[in-house]
Amino acid sequence: MGDEKVKEEAMRMIGMFQVLPRLVVFDLDYTLWPFYWFHFFPTFLEVESSDKNPDQIFLVCMTNMAACGIGLCIFECRSKREMPSMYPHVKGIIAALKDKGIDLAIASRSPTADIANTFLDKLNIKSMFVAKEIFSSWTHKTDHFQRIHTRTGIPFNSMLFFDDEDRNIQAVSKMGVTSIYVGDGVNLGALRQGLTEFTKNQNASEKNKQRWLKKYSQNSSSSEKKDLK
Repeated sequence: MGDEKVKEEAMRMIGMFQVLPRLVVFDLDYTLWPFYWFHFFPTFLEVESSDKNPDQIFLVCMTNMAACGIGLCIFECRSKREMPSMYPHVKGIIAALKDKGIDLAIASRSPTADIANTFLDKLNIKSMFVAKEIFSSWTHKTDHFQRIHTRTGIPFNSMLFFDDEDRNIQAVSKMGVTSIYVGDGVNLGALRQGLTEFTKNQNASEKNKQRWLKKYSQNSSSSEKKDLK
């Protein structure tokens, strides 16, 4: 399915929902694009910039046990010189969201913001995001969302978030953001799930609000009757 077909289907899907997020936030690695960009050893900078080495290499990290939970981790590393690609449905989906007036943002814990921004430029989508928070953090992206909220003024419960790491999903969900785990990148199925969950959360929030208002109104009426006696 080409970008325009994906966009048409995404537009149709978005039109089915009466309640929509004001902001959709995306992770980058294994969410918008199918690779992970990681710096570990200082010597890797020399490897990445060397013309004598291929653009794509595999860096074996023997000592990063805490981050990975295992003794041997393999990270796929990319060079600025490469032409990146996104998951097949991504471009059509973000184009549809923009056309529907929904703002977009990025929340990435990548330690290589320069590479990420270069790739976004090459893909001609950098200008589509109202906020780009790309920095390394151990807070599982709560810092990223605090910055996005400060920059946009959009409440957390008006945001929809896609990420490939469950720990980020759990942490950000606690902030009130509707958060969706993607196992194979953002696609039309993930978009449908996200919009459905967002609607459910909004409806639940509205019911809680009405319940509170009813209880408050009843308490106020009882207090007024007591005062009149």
